[in-house]
Amino acid sequence: MRVGILGGTFNPVHIGHLILAEEIREKLGLSKVIFVPAYLPPHKRSSDVASARHRYHMVRLAIRSNKHFSVSDTEIKREGRSYTIDTLRRFKKTYADDSLYFITGSDLLKYLDEWKDLAEIITMVKFIVATRPGYPLEKIPSYISTVAIRAVDVSAFEIRRCVRQKKSFRYLVPDQVMRYIERNGLYR
Repeated sequence: MRVGILGGTFNPVHIGHLILAEEIREKLGLSKVIFVPAYLPPHKRSSDVASARHRYHMVRLAIRSNKHFSVSDTEIKREGRSYTIDTLRRFKKTYADDSLYFITGSDLLKYLDEWKDLAEIITMVKFIVATRPGYPLEKIPSYISTVAIRAVDVSAFEIRRCVRQKKSFRYLVPDQVMRYIERNGLYR
């Protein structure tokens, strides 16, 4: 089986994440894509991040209609800073006989030198970088494969700003995620 792993903050999950996952799943012939919300992302201030529980529930709501998508709470249960290497070690045990594809956006390439145990990560998975508007693909290491996806310029930052400014963010997130954000008073 070919299993995609899409880690991230998902603060909140939005249509860009869903399009990225679906296009990569289809283009690479993945059996499934597992979304892995970080408990505490290493490169972000925790004050700007909704609770892990809320972000996990939003992902669950966003993907429930896609039989090829699932969500893992492995980083949330582990608590603390979420490092990719720790998550991949766990998935490597669970999916020992499968090929793992670690999926990320091109915006994270600038942080690669800071990743914990990157040398080990690249031996465990096929590293896939999806193009993202505004983040040109330059100086790509040889261990990374790129996959062009359609340009959808949506960011979680933009969505949080809309919520704070009481502007519409409809259609940037699935309807059930929009209702969840409103019902729980997130990002105000």
